[in-house]
Amino acid sequence: MSTQAPTRRTGFRHRAAAGLTALILPLAAMVGLAAPAEAATAATATYTKVSDWGSGFEGKWTVKNTGTTTLSSWTVEWDYPTGTAVTSAWDATVTSSGTHWTAKNVGWNGTLAPGATVSFGFNGSGAGAPSGCKINGASCDGTTQPGDNAPSAPGTPVASDITNTSVKLTWTAATDDKGVKNYDVKRDGATIATVTGLTYTNSGLTAGTDYSYTVVARDTVDQTGPASGAASVRTTGGGGGPQPGSTVKLGYFTNWGVYGRNYHVKNLVTSGSAAKITHINYAFGNVQGGKCTIGDAYADYDKAYTADQSVDGKADTWDQPLRGNFNQLRKLKAQYPHIKVLWSFGGWTWSGGFGQAVQNPTAFAQSCYDLVEDPRWADVFDGIDLDWEYPNACGLSCDTSGPASFKNMMQAMRAKFGSNNLVTAAVTADASSGGKIDAADYAGAAQYMNWFNVMTYDFFGAWAAQGPTAPHSPLTSYAGIPQAGFNSAEAIAKFKAKGVPASKLLLGIGFYGRGWTGVTQSAPGGTATGPAAGTYEQGIEDYKVLKNSCPATGTIAGTAYAHCGSNWWSYDTPATVTSKMSWAKNQGLGGAFFWEFSGDTSNGELVGAINSGLN
Repeated sequence: MSTQAPTRRTGFRHRAAAGLTALILPLAAMVGLAAPAEAATAATATYTKVSDWGSGFEGKWTVKNTGTTTLSSWTVEWDYPTGTAVTSAWDATVTSSGTHWTAKNVGWNGTLAPGATVSFGFNGSGAGAPSGCKINGASCDGTTQPGDNAPSAPGTPVASDITNTSVKLTWTAATDDKGVKNYDVKRDGATIATVTGLTYTNSGLTAGTDYSYTVVARDTVDQTGPASGAASVRTTGGGGGPQPGSTVKLGYFTNWGVYGRNYHVKNLVTSGSAAKITHINYAFGNVQGGKCTIGDAYADYDKAYTADQSVDGKADTWDQPLRGNFNQLRKLKAQYPHIKVLWSFGGWTWSGGFGQAVQNPTAFAQSCYDLVEDPRWADVFDGIDLDWEYPNACGLSCDTSGPASFKNMMQAMRAKFGSNNLVTAAVTADASSGGKIDAADYAGAAQYMNWFNVMTYDFFGAWAAQGPTAPHSPLTSYAGIPQAGFNSAEAIAKFKAKGVPASKLLLGIGFYGRGWTGVTQSAPGGTATGPAAGTYEQGIEDYKVLKNSCPATGTIAGTAYAHCGSNWWSYDTPATVTSKMSWAKNQGLGGAFFWEFSGDTSNGELVGAINSGLN
């Protein structure tokens, strides 16, 4: 991408800008799924409220090794009353499951010699005090809690009362030496409910869709046991997913790509990609002053194209009413009438304006409609795409507009654009507990939208300069993944669990890799010294470059990785894209999208893999 472009988002769409520390992303770094308690050890933990400023507070736990042998790790657990929560943490990895909180040591402070102490801190909200503290499974005051064996696996759930939108699950009890407290019900690998009984009815499902359910028991000290066997369920009705010919194959085209990248609309033709896609998102328009505005006037509608650069081989004239990318897109649609084009607004750099805009969603929608439907280019666009990173959460800046703001915005957009235009959005893939998917009412917005572009990439990258190395677009979780809930399968499952139809979810593919340098370990999980060098930005490189400069040496969680010299990269290849498309079809998703065209080879290898994989 061109460094000239004001719309250029550091690290494309990632949830963390390159170079930001983990403390700038407290929720992404610390809110996840609770881990099982560890066996009792000789240690104590003491809590101190360091300060209180009314709307929040700073807390601190101090862990002391009271035994005679060195501790190699520590885990502190406690409960907060409803309304009190950790909002950011340091010197520990803090996760939650409901009102139960768990803090684990980080890599450098897990070892404690006899008599030694270590502290970690956090900021919180609410007025409650911690209770039920445990250190490594034992009471925080040093008393013992015998009988800390994990519970057994419950019986495989049995499905009954299956309808278009719901299913009842029943299972036999797990056993535990001190008793089972409750059960986590998991759908497609993601926890959707915690119940005390032996039955659960899951509603809000999609007709004619396949689901997989397991159950995990949790004992009275909050340890979890092995999962039950899996029950496969297919809801009644529906057509079993997208109808033939309706599958979305969408790519982002960036207006700044015409500069340093020298990538133009004509490249969609010469690469063969135009015949293999169904939609284009043109990125980006800006959001400022409560309105949709032009992103780059010169690239959008003023740049003059010579005959050899133009889609139809005809040069622009100085006096024609429309030039630039908009005119080239018009020519592309004339040759490929099946392609629909949406104008995308926002993105990583320009999402800061959404908070003001949604204060008056009707006026915002009117401004966007007036711009998209401007008579000079109204025929070019078939709808609008809103890329807000992120509603009621933090991206480059933090938004506090509330969980209903995204739904209100999409409702206003649909009311203004009507049923004949497409209304879509790119959305977070942060499926961690209390993470960005939980921050906004995406299910409420879904009724007004054609689909969501779920950004299932940039989960990990060299903004964590010392690693661990990890695939930036894992399809599934894997042993050693740095953050629970940061993978495609759990993101898709969480949107489904909230009531977003599978047919309105598109799986995201990145046409680039993320990498580190100073890496000696070939497998994921190695340490690094910083981001690997990239053509336009450190830590990131196009697929078309990496396929030759650092060929893949393995795969993990459905994504390729490569270790060459001291560099370590992860990226998708035609083979991994094909497998991801198979997964998307099996999930009944509406299709796939990618960021962005210029990262592909000159003959469109990755676009071809998406097309063939979804057919």
